[in-house]
Amino acid sequence: MTHSTTNGQSAPTVVLVHGAFANSFSFAPLQAELALRGVRSAAPDLPGHGFAATFPESYQAPQNPAELATSPGSLRGVTLADNAAHLAEVLARAKENGPVIALAHSRGGITLTATANAHPELIDHLVYVSSWAPVTLDAAAYNAEPEMAEVDNATIGAALVGDPQELGVLRCNFRSSDPQLLEGLRALFFADGSPDEFRAFLNTLQPDENLDAGTAEDCVQPATWGTIPRTYIRLGADRSLPPAMQNRLIREADELTPDNPYRVHTLDSSHWGWLARPAAAAELLASIAGEVGTG
Repeated sequence: MTHSTTNGQSAPTVVLVHGAFANSFSFAPLQAELALRGVRSAAPDLPGHGFAATFPESYQAPQNPAELATSPGSLRGVTLADNAAHLAEVLARAKENGPVIALAHSRGGITLTATANAHPELIDHLVYVSSWAPVTLDAAAYNAEPEMAEVDNATIGAALVGDPQELGVLRCNFRSSDPQLLEGLRALFFADGSPDEFRAFLNTLQPDENLDAGTAEDCVQPATWGTIPRTYIRLGADRSLPPAMQNRLIREADELTPDNPYRVHTLDSSHWGWLARPAAAAELLASIAGEVGTG
């Protein structure tokens, strides 16, 4: 088997881990920019995502709200452990071809953290982009902290459909025609995008996400996760995971493993904007790939 090389070393693969309600489709523009810079990448779908996702007929237009609130979803019963096991398999395959840079966005950081806790040998560099890497609390507990006080939870609640405990999944109606809800979602996730850009991104999402976001046992573990070189890319205009919380996650992790702190970069972007206009992120990742490939 022939592997691409960088200065005599195997070239790294960037494995991209999507967030909640997202999938591999979200990373297409970023992967194009990475490819044009000579960086190899892979964007797997976590279980029940992408073409394995459930799109109930009642989600289509004209919608049937009553059926949408009760239609079964394939993500019912999927756990964080399932996600981490799937990602570990992907990382192991990528590792056969050389070093691995694992990047997570948003809720994908919970999966990446759990995987790095269990399999640090599969990852040469961690990258979190406005992403959860819980240190002292689980993600749900962090959401109740002061750094999250300004997040528009009313809009998130208005987008939810059905009873999550009965459905066994989180379900959001991203195809709602309610202009107030749609504008609320744009302000929360993509305020720097035009209405057309926002709707284009919205149409890449899926309605369901699994319920299991981890517990305190899934926080970063210094003996494993803490040994992997890491970068945090802050999104300075993020209204769903505010910079104050991003800063707290960085600070707490650095206090836990002071000999291996995050390298921190900041992009002037909303939660989704960097994916729609990915050149700056691609430049950062290409730089990291160059270092990992020659290290």
